[in-house]
Amino acid sequence: MPRSHTFAKWHEHANGVHPSDNMRDWLTDRASLTYKLMAHCQQFRVQRLRQQRAMCLADEWQEIALPRRLQVQERDVLLRCDGRPMVLGHTVVALGATTTEWPFFSTLGERSLGTTLFGDPLVARGQLQFARLYGSHPLVRRMCAAVGVDRFDFPLWARRSAFRRKTGVMLVTEVFFPEIDELRRARPDLKMVFSAAAVVGDSSRHNPPVLQPLSFGAVK
Repeated sequence: MPRSHTFAKWHEHANGVHPSDNMRDWLTDRASLTYKLMAHCQQFRVQRLRQQRAMCLADEWQEIALPRRLQVQERDVLLRCDGRPMVLGHTVVALGATTTEWPFFSTLGERSLGTTLFGDPLVARGQLQFARLYGSHPLVRRMCAAVGVDRFDFPLWARRSAFRRKTGVMLVTEVFFPEIDELRRARPDLKMVFSAAAVVGDSSRHNPPVLQPLSFGAVK
């Protein structure tokens, strides 16, 4: 069967994508990815690529409780460490999402979504899912265009999870550039901040039952 050009096979366990030990650590850590990247560089930057209405990807609509594939509010950013792109962050929310549910989304600019989500006690994070994205996947094509390359030599690891705030659901996908393997911890001064982010990132510790983590399976 030919590989789909529009959606990936998402797994509920990292073993499904066979990551290296270093990559497993990046994929499975439930703390804020922003804080983790900050601890591995001297200068961290969010570069916004786009934020607009667009048709959601073929494997996304079910994860944000849409009845079918529809237009959504979409945001793509590059997370850069010392100028080098390390992660593509891709976020979608339903067009019907209100400012009550996500009051900050339309005004983020080049601020980090992660620090906003992890700093909000009303936000609960769902289960992580994992995939390997191939060159035909729309997000990989966007990454190539953003950094001016034709292709990557091998599939890219990705993870995603749904965040719930009140009745709103936001799907956040993070795709890692190959250079992530070269990062080493550079900011021991951020250890305490990083530890605090790990606590905030665990929705089961501070949210009421209605906002407990979402549970969802791989898209068929």
